[in-house]
Amino acid sequence: MIVCLAALALTRNPWWLLAALLCGYGFAWFAHFVVEKNRPATFQHPFWSFISDFKMIWYMLTGRMGREVERVNTNEHVNS
Repeated sequence: MIVCLAALALTRNPWWLLAALLCGYGFAWFAHFVVEKNRPATFQHPFWSFISDFKMIWYMLTGRMGREVERVNTNEHVNS
C-alpha cells in the first residue's frame, strides 16, 4: 500500500490510489464480508482505520501484538 501511495505521489496517476486501496484493504474487506459476515469499520471511520493499520504494524514489529490482542479480548469479555 505504501509503495502504491509513493507511486501516486511520484506519478500523480490516480490509478495508484485505487491500487493502494485494493492492496491495503482488499483482502481485509473480503474477509469481513465473506468470512466474518460483518461490515468493516473502514467505511464508517476511514481515518481511524488507516491510522490503526500503522499502530498494528508497530505492535507486530515490537513484539507487542499478542499482548494487545489479549488485552482487547479481555476487555470484550468484561463489557459483554
